[in-house]
This record gives sequence, C-alpha cells and structure tokens, in this order.
Amino acid sequence: MAAPADSVHRNAVDTLSAQYRRVRGQSETLTRTLAPEDTVVQSMADVSPTKWHLAHVTWFFERFVLESFAPGYERLNDDYDYLFNSYYYTAGQMHARPRRGLLSRPTLEQVFDYRAHVDQHMLRLLGERGDDRELAAVVTLGLNHEQQHQELLLTDIKHVLYQNPLQPAFDPELPVPSPGTASAYAFLKGASGIHRVGAEGNGFCFDNETPRHDALLHEHRIGTRLVTNGEFREFVTDGGYAESTLWLSDGWATVNQEGWERPLYWSADLASEFTLGGVRAIEDNAPVTHVSFYEADAYARWAGARLPTEFEWETAAANEPVEGNLLRSGFLHPVPGAGATQFFGDVWEWTSSPYAPYPGFVPLGGSLGEYNGKFMCNQMTARGGSCVTSGEHVRASYRNFFYPHQRWQFFGIRLAKDGYG
Repeated sequence: MAAPADSVHRNAVDTLSAQYRRVRGQSETLTRTLAPEDTVVQSMADVSPTKWHLAHVTWFFERFVLESFAPGYERLNDDYDYLFNSYYYTAGQMHARPRRGLLSRPTLEQVFDYRAHVDQHMLRLLGERGDDRELAAVVTLGLNHEQQHQELLLTDIKHVLYQNPLQPAFDPELPVPSPGTASAYAFLKGASGIHRVGAEGNGFCFDNETPRHDALLHEHRIGTRLVTNGEFREFVTDGGYAESTLWLSDGWATVNQEGWERPLYWSADLASEFTLGGVRAIEDNAPVTHVSFYEADAYARWAGARLPTEFEWETAAANEPVEGNLLRSGFLHPVPGAGATQFFGDVWEWTSSPYAPYPGFVPLGGSLGEYNGKFMCNQMTARGGSCVTSGEHVRASYRNFFYPHQRWQFFGIRLAKDGYG
C-alpha cells in the first residue's frame, strides 16, 4: 500500500535534514583535536586556515540557499559576505586568498556562532520546503561542497602542522594510504575503441563530470596497482631529481627553483615521513604520495612508461568495486590487500589529461556556474579519491584538478604503456 502523500513528504524532508546535520556535524568533529591557535594558521597560499574552511562552507549555504529560498532571512554579520566568499565574483568581491591567515577576527567561537545561526535557519527551511526540488538540488550541491572542504581541511592542516618544528600529530586515528602487496609491477590490457565516459546520471555528480559522451581509447596497458614508496625511493637514489632528460621543461625549472629532492613530507634520509598521525617510518609497500604532476611524469619516464589518460583510468576504474574500501568517519579507509587495483581510497592519481570541458559541457546557471568551469585552463586532471576523500564522492567519473606543481594533496602515481605488446 502506498504511503500517504504527507508521509512521503515528511520522509523526504527528514532525509535531507538528516544529511545536512550529518555533513555539518562531520566538519566540526574534524576540529576536535585542534586548539583555536591551530585554526588560524595559513602556511602557504594554497592552504586555507581551518577557521576559514568552517566559515566559507557556511557562507555557501547562506549566500546560495537562505538568501534565495528563505524570504526575510537576516545575516548574522554583513562583513562575512566579503570575508568568506572564495572565488564567486558574480556574488561579490572577496578577501584575497593568500591573506586568509591574517583574519584573527572573527574568532573561532564567533565562526561557530555563525555556523549555528545558519544551521538554525537552514533546518527550519528544510522542514518547511524540503521537498522543493530546486532547493534540494542546491542544498545537495552545498553538502558535497562541504565534504570537499572537509578533505581540504585535512590536507591543509597537515601542511600547517608540518611547519611546526615539533611536528605534532593531528589525529593518529585518521586513515593513511594502506600498504599493498610486494608483487612486481605489472600491466593489464586496457580497453580500446569507443567507450562511454562521464557521469551516468543516476545520483549526484558535479557539472564537470557531464555530459556523458564517447571517447576513443587507443591500445594500451594500465598498471595493476599504484607505485609504492619503495619504488619511488629507487628513483630518488638513482638520481632522478638530478637528471634533466626525465623532466618536462616547467618541471625541471620547478625542481631547481624549489630545491626538490624527494616527495613532500619525506625526511632527508628517506626513512620517515610526516603524516596526520605525526612522524612515522615510511612503509615501502604503501603508495607514494604528495608528489606533483611533474614528479609523477618524471618517474613514469624513468620507469619506461607514462601516466594514463583520464579516460583510460576511468574505463579501468569502472570495474573496480568501491565496496573494497570501508567508510570510516565519513572518509575512505582502504582495506590492506582488498581491491588489488587500488583505484579508490589511497591517493589521487595523476593522469596525463589537461583539465578541460567535455564536448557539450554546460556549467550550472548563475553564480554556481563558477564552481568548476572557469578553472578549465592550465591544470591537470587527477582521478580516484584519496584516504581523506569523502566516501560519498567515490565514483569512476569523479574529476579533480590541480596545477602541475602542487603536491600538498594526497597525489600518487599509476603507470600506463602504449600498445598491447
């Protein structure tokens, strides 16, 4: 027997409200080990302070939900509209990104007050209009946006704590890339010919995953697993960072300008690394991480291979069961030995594909169209999701994008080769 209409309506409202409470609560849970002093530090321009992340995701709901769908909504503080906008120029001007660490005010306590103010009005709105499809679509985007910032919060605080000579642990219980097997690196025959790629359309996806379209794949082989710390150490000790012939021109310039000799967070003796749980011995069989696109590309050349294209990666990953990873506190926790191909839950995998629009790509309307489309220039595509990516974001079509010199994210390497021979 079908449920009464009002019952269906109430269940839908409760579901969206419950999702909202869960995601918002997760952001605050992530701060439980931090002191207020930790939350204001900005260690480089790419990093945002924890306090700013907490406020910005709140601004998103205020600016794009409450001010559009809740008549009569009043801001807690008009200044926050300027301070916590990120890059939505059609929504107004914003405080410069490299100077977010100078925002000692509002205090962390005031930011939590801001979150509580917006949450109160959001939950009231969802209780009244949670079945409004247009509202639900923007709220769902906002929740996925907050989950992306939860990942950024973790990668950013890791970089912040690394600058401290004491190198304190953020949380020893958070997941890290898991050690795999010590088997020799192998390649499997990849799909070739015309294949459909992009989001299937059954469930949430970001606009840059659309539209689904045909892609031509040439004959190739793709690595059965990720490159390990032990294997990358061989590249380092073999003088890989000193051999110009292995590097793209911009990569070689960056190596010399930055003085790179090893992955970010590795010790000079190549024996230990800084993690969210503090300094630990390097696990030789764990995936190498925190390497830039330039380093990944140079390693691939040294190994007689290349990086896969994003569509080679996607067609291979589409057959990998996501269930091979456990969800822990909302984030992926890889199971050692499970999912031999390691497509999800360890590191973001660099591909050789520039971040560009798909044929027929149409960004979201209004200010939300600035979310992804305007960054489709001078960046490279990474795929898969790392150990601190929300488990709800793990799908073969998910695209991330970064500049080729960046390495503070959990970036890793999978190899590929041309042909089947």
